[in-house]
Amino acid sequence: MKITSILFALLISSVSFGQLSKSEILEKREHHAEKMKDSVNGYLKPEEIAEFEGLDYFDFDSTFQIEAKFFKKKGKKFEMPTSTERRPIYRKYGYIEFTINDSLHTVEVYQNLALRKEKEYKDHLFIPFRDKTSRLETYGGGRYLDVKIPKKKKLLVDFNLAYNPYCAYSHRYSCPIPPEANTLNVRILAGEKTPFGH
Repeated sequence: MKITSILFALLISSVSFGQLSKSEILEKREHHAEKMKDSVNGYLKPEEIAEFEGLDYFDFDSTFQIEAKFFKKKGKKFEMPTSTERRPIYRKYGYIEFTINDSLHTVEVYQNLALRKEKEYKDHLFIPFRDKTSRLETYGGGRYLDVKIPKKKKLLVDFNLAYNPYCAYSHRYSCPIPPEANTLNVRILAGEKTPFGH
């Protein structure tokens, strides 16, 4: 089994951190699909690509581009559970609060302590989450968002950029499991769905 300790780093290059237009979101999705089918520089082996039926997404929805309140509250380092025995070291960096359908939600934000040592990713944060679409329209293992450390007390959260861990496509990967604190009691109808043929 292939274990990757930098899953976050592999995906971070494919997302952006400002509010994106519909065309920009669609362009990123197309790029991601091309990367999945690239047998040389992509994420899947040729035999996995042969079984790959493509990516599926909710339609772009600007109402899921949400301005959240950001609260910096660093916690102790801890071992993040994954789909394998690998336990990467993270710390809680803070949390965000936002409203969907007139309901207030809180989600914790994490920092990968190994990844922050790399200059390119020192200001990157990680938001793994589940919601009421998990195991139904979306991957049961949850989905991810990547953001930058905000300079102010607000953070744009764009659920149109929510993506599946690579475990959704290959058992060779080791993927962080969203903590219970990041289970949303709402349907996030944005971002990546369960892969076709899954």
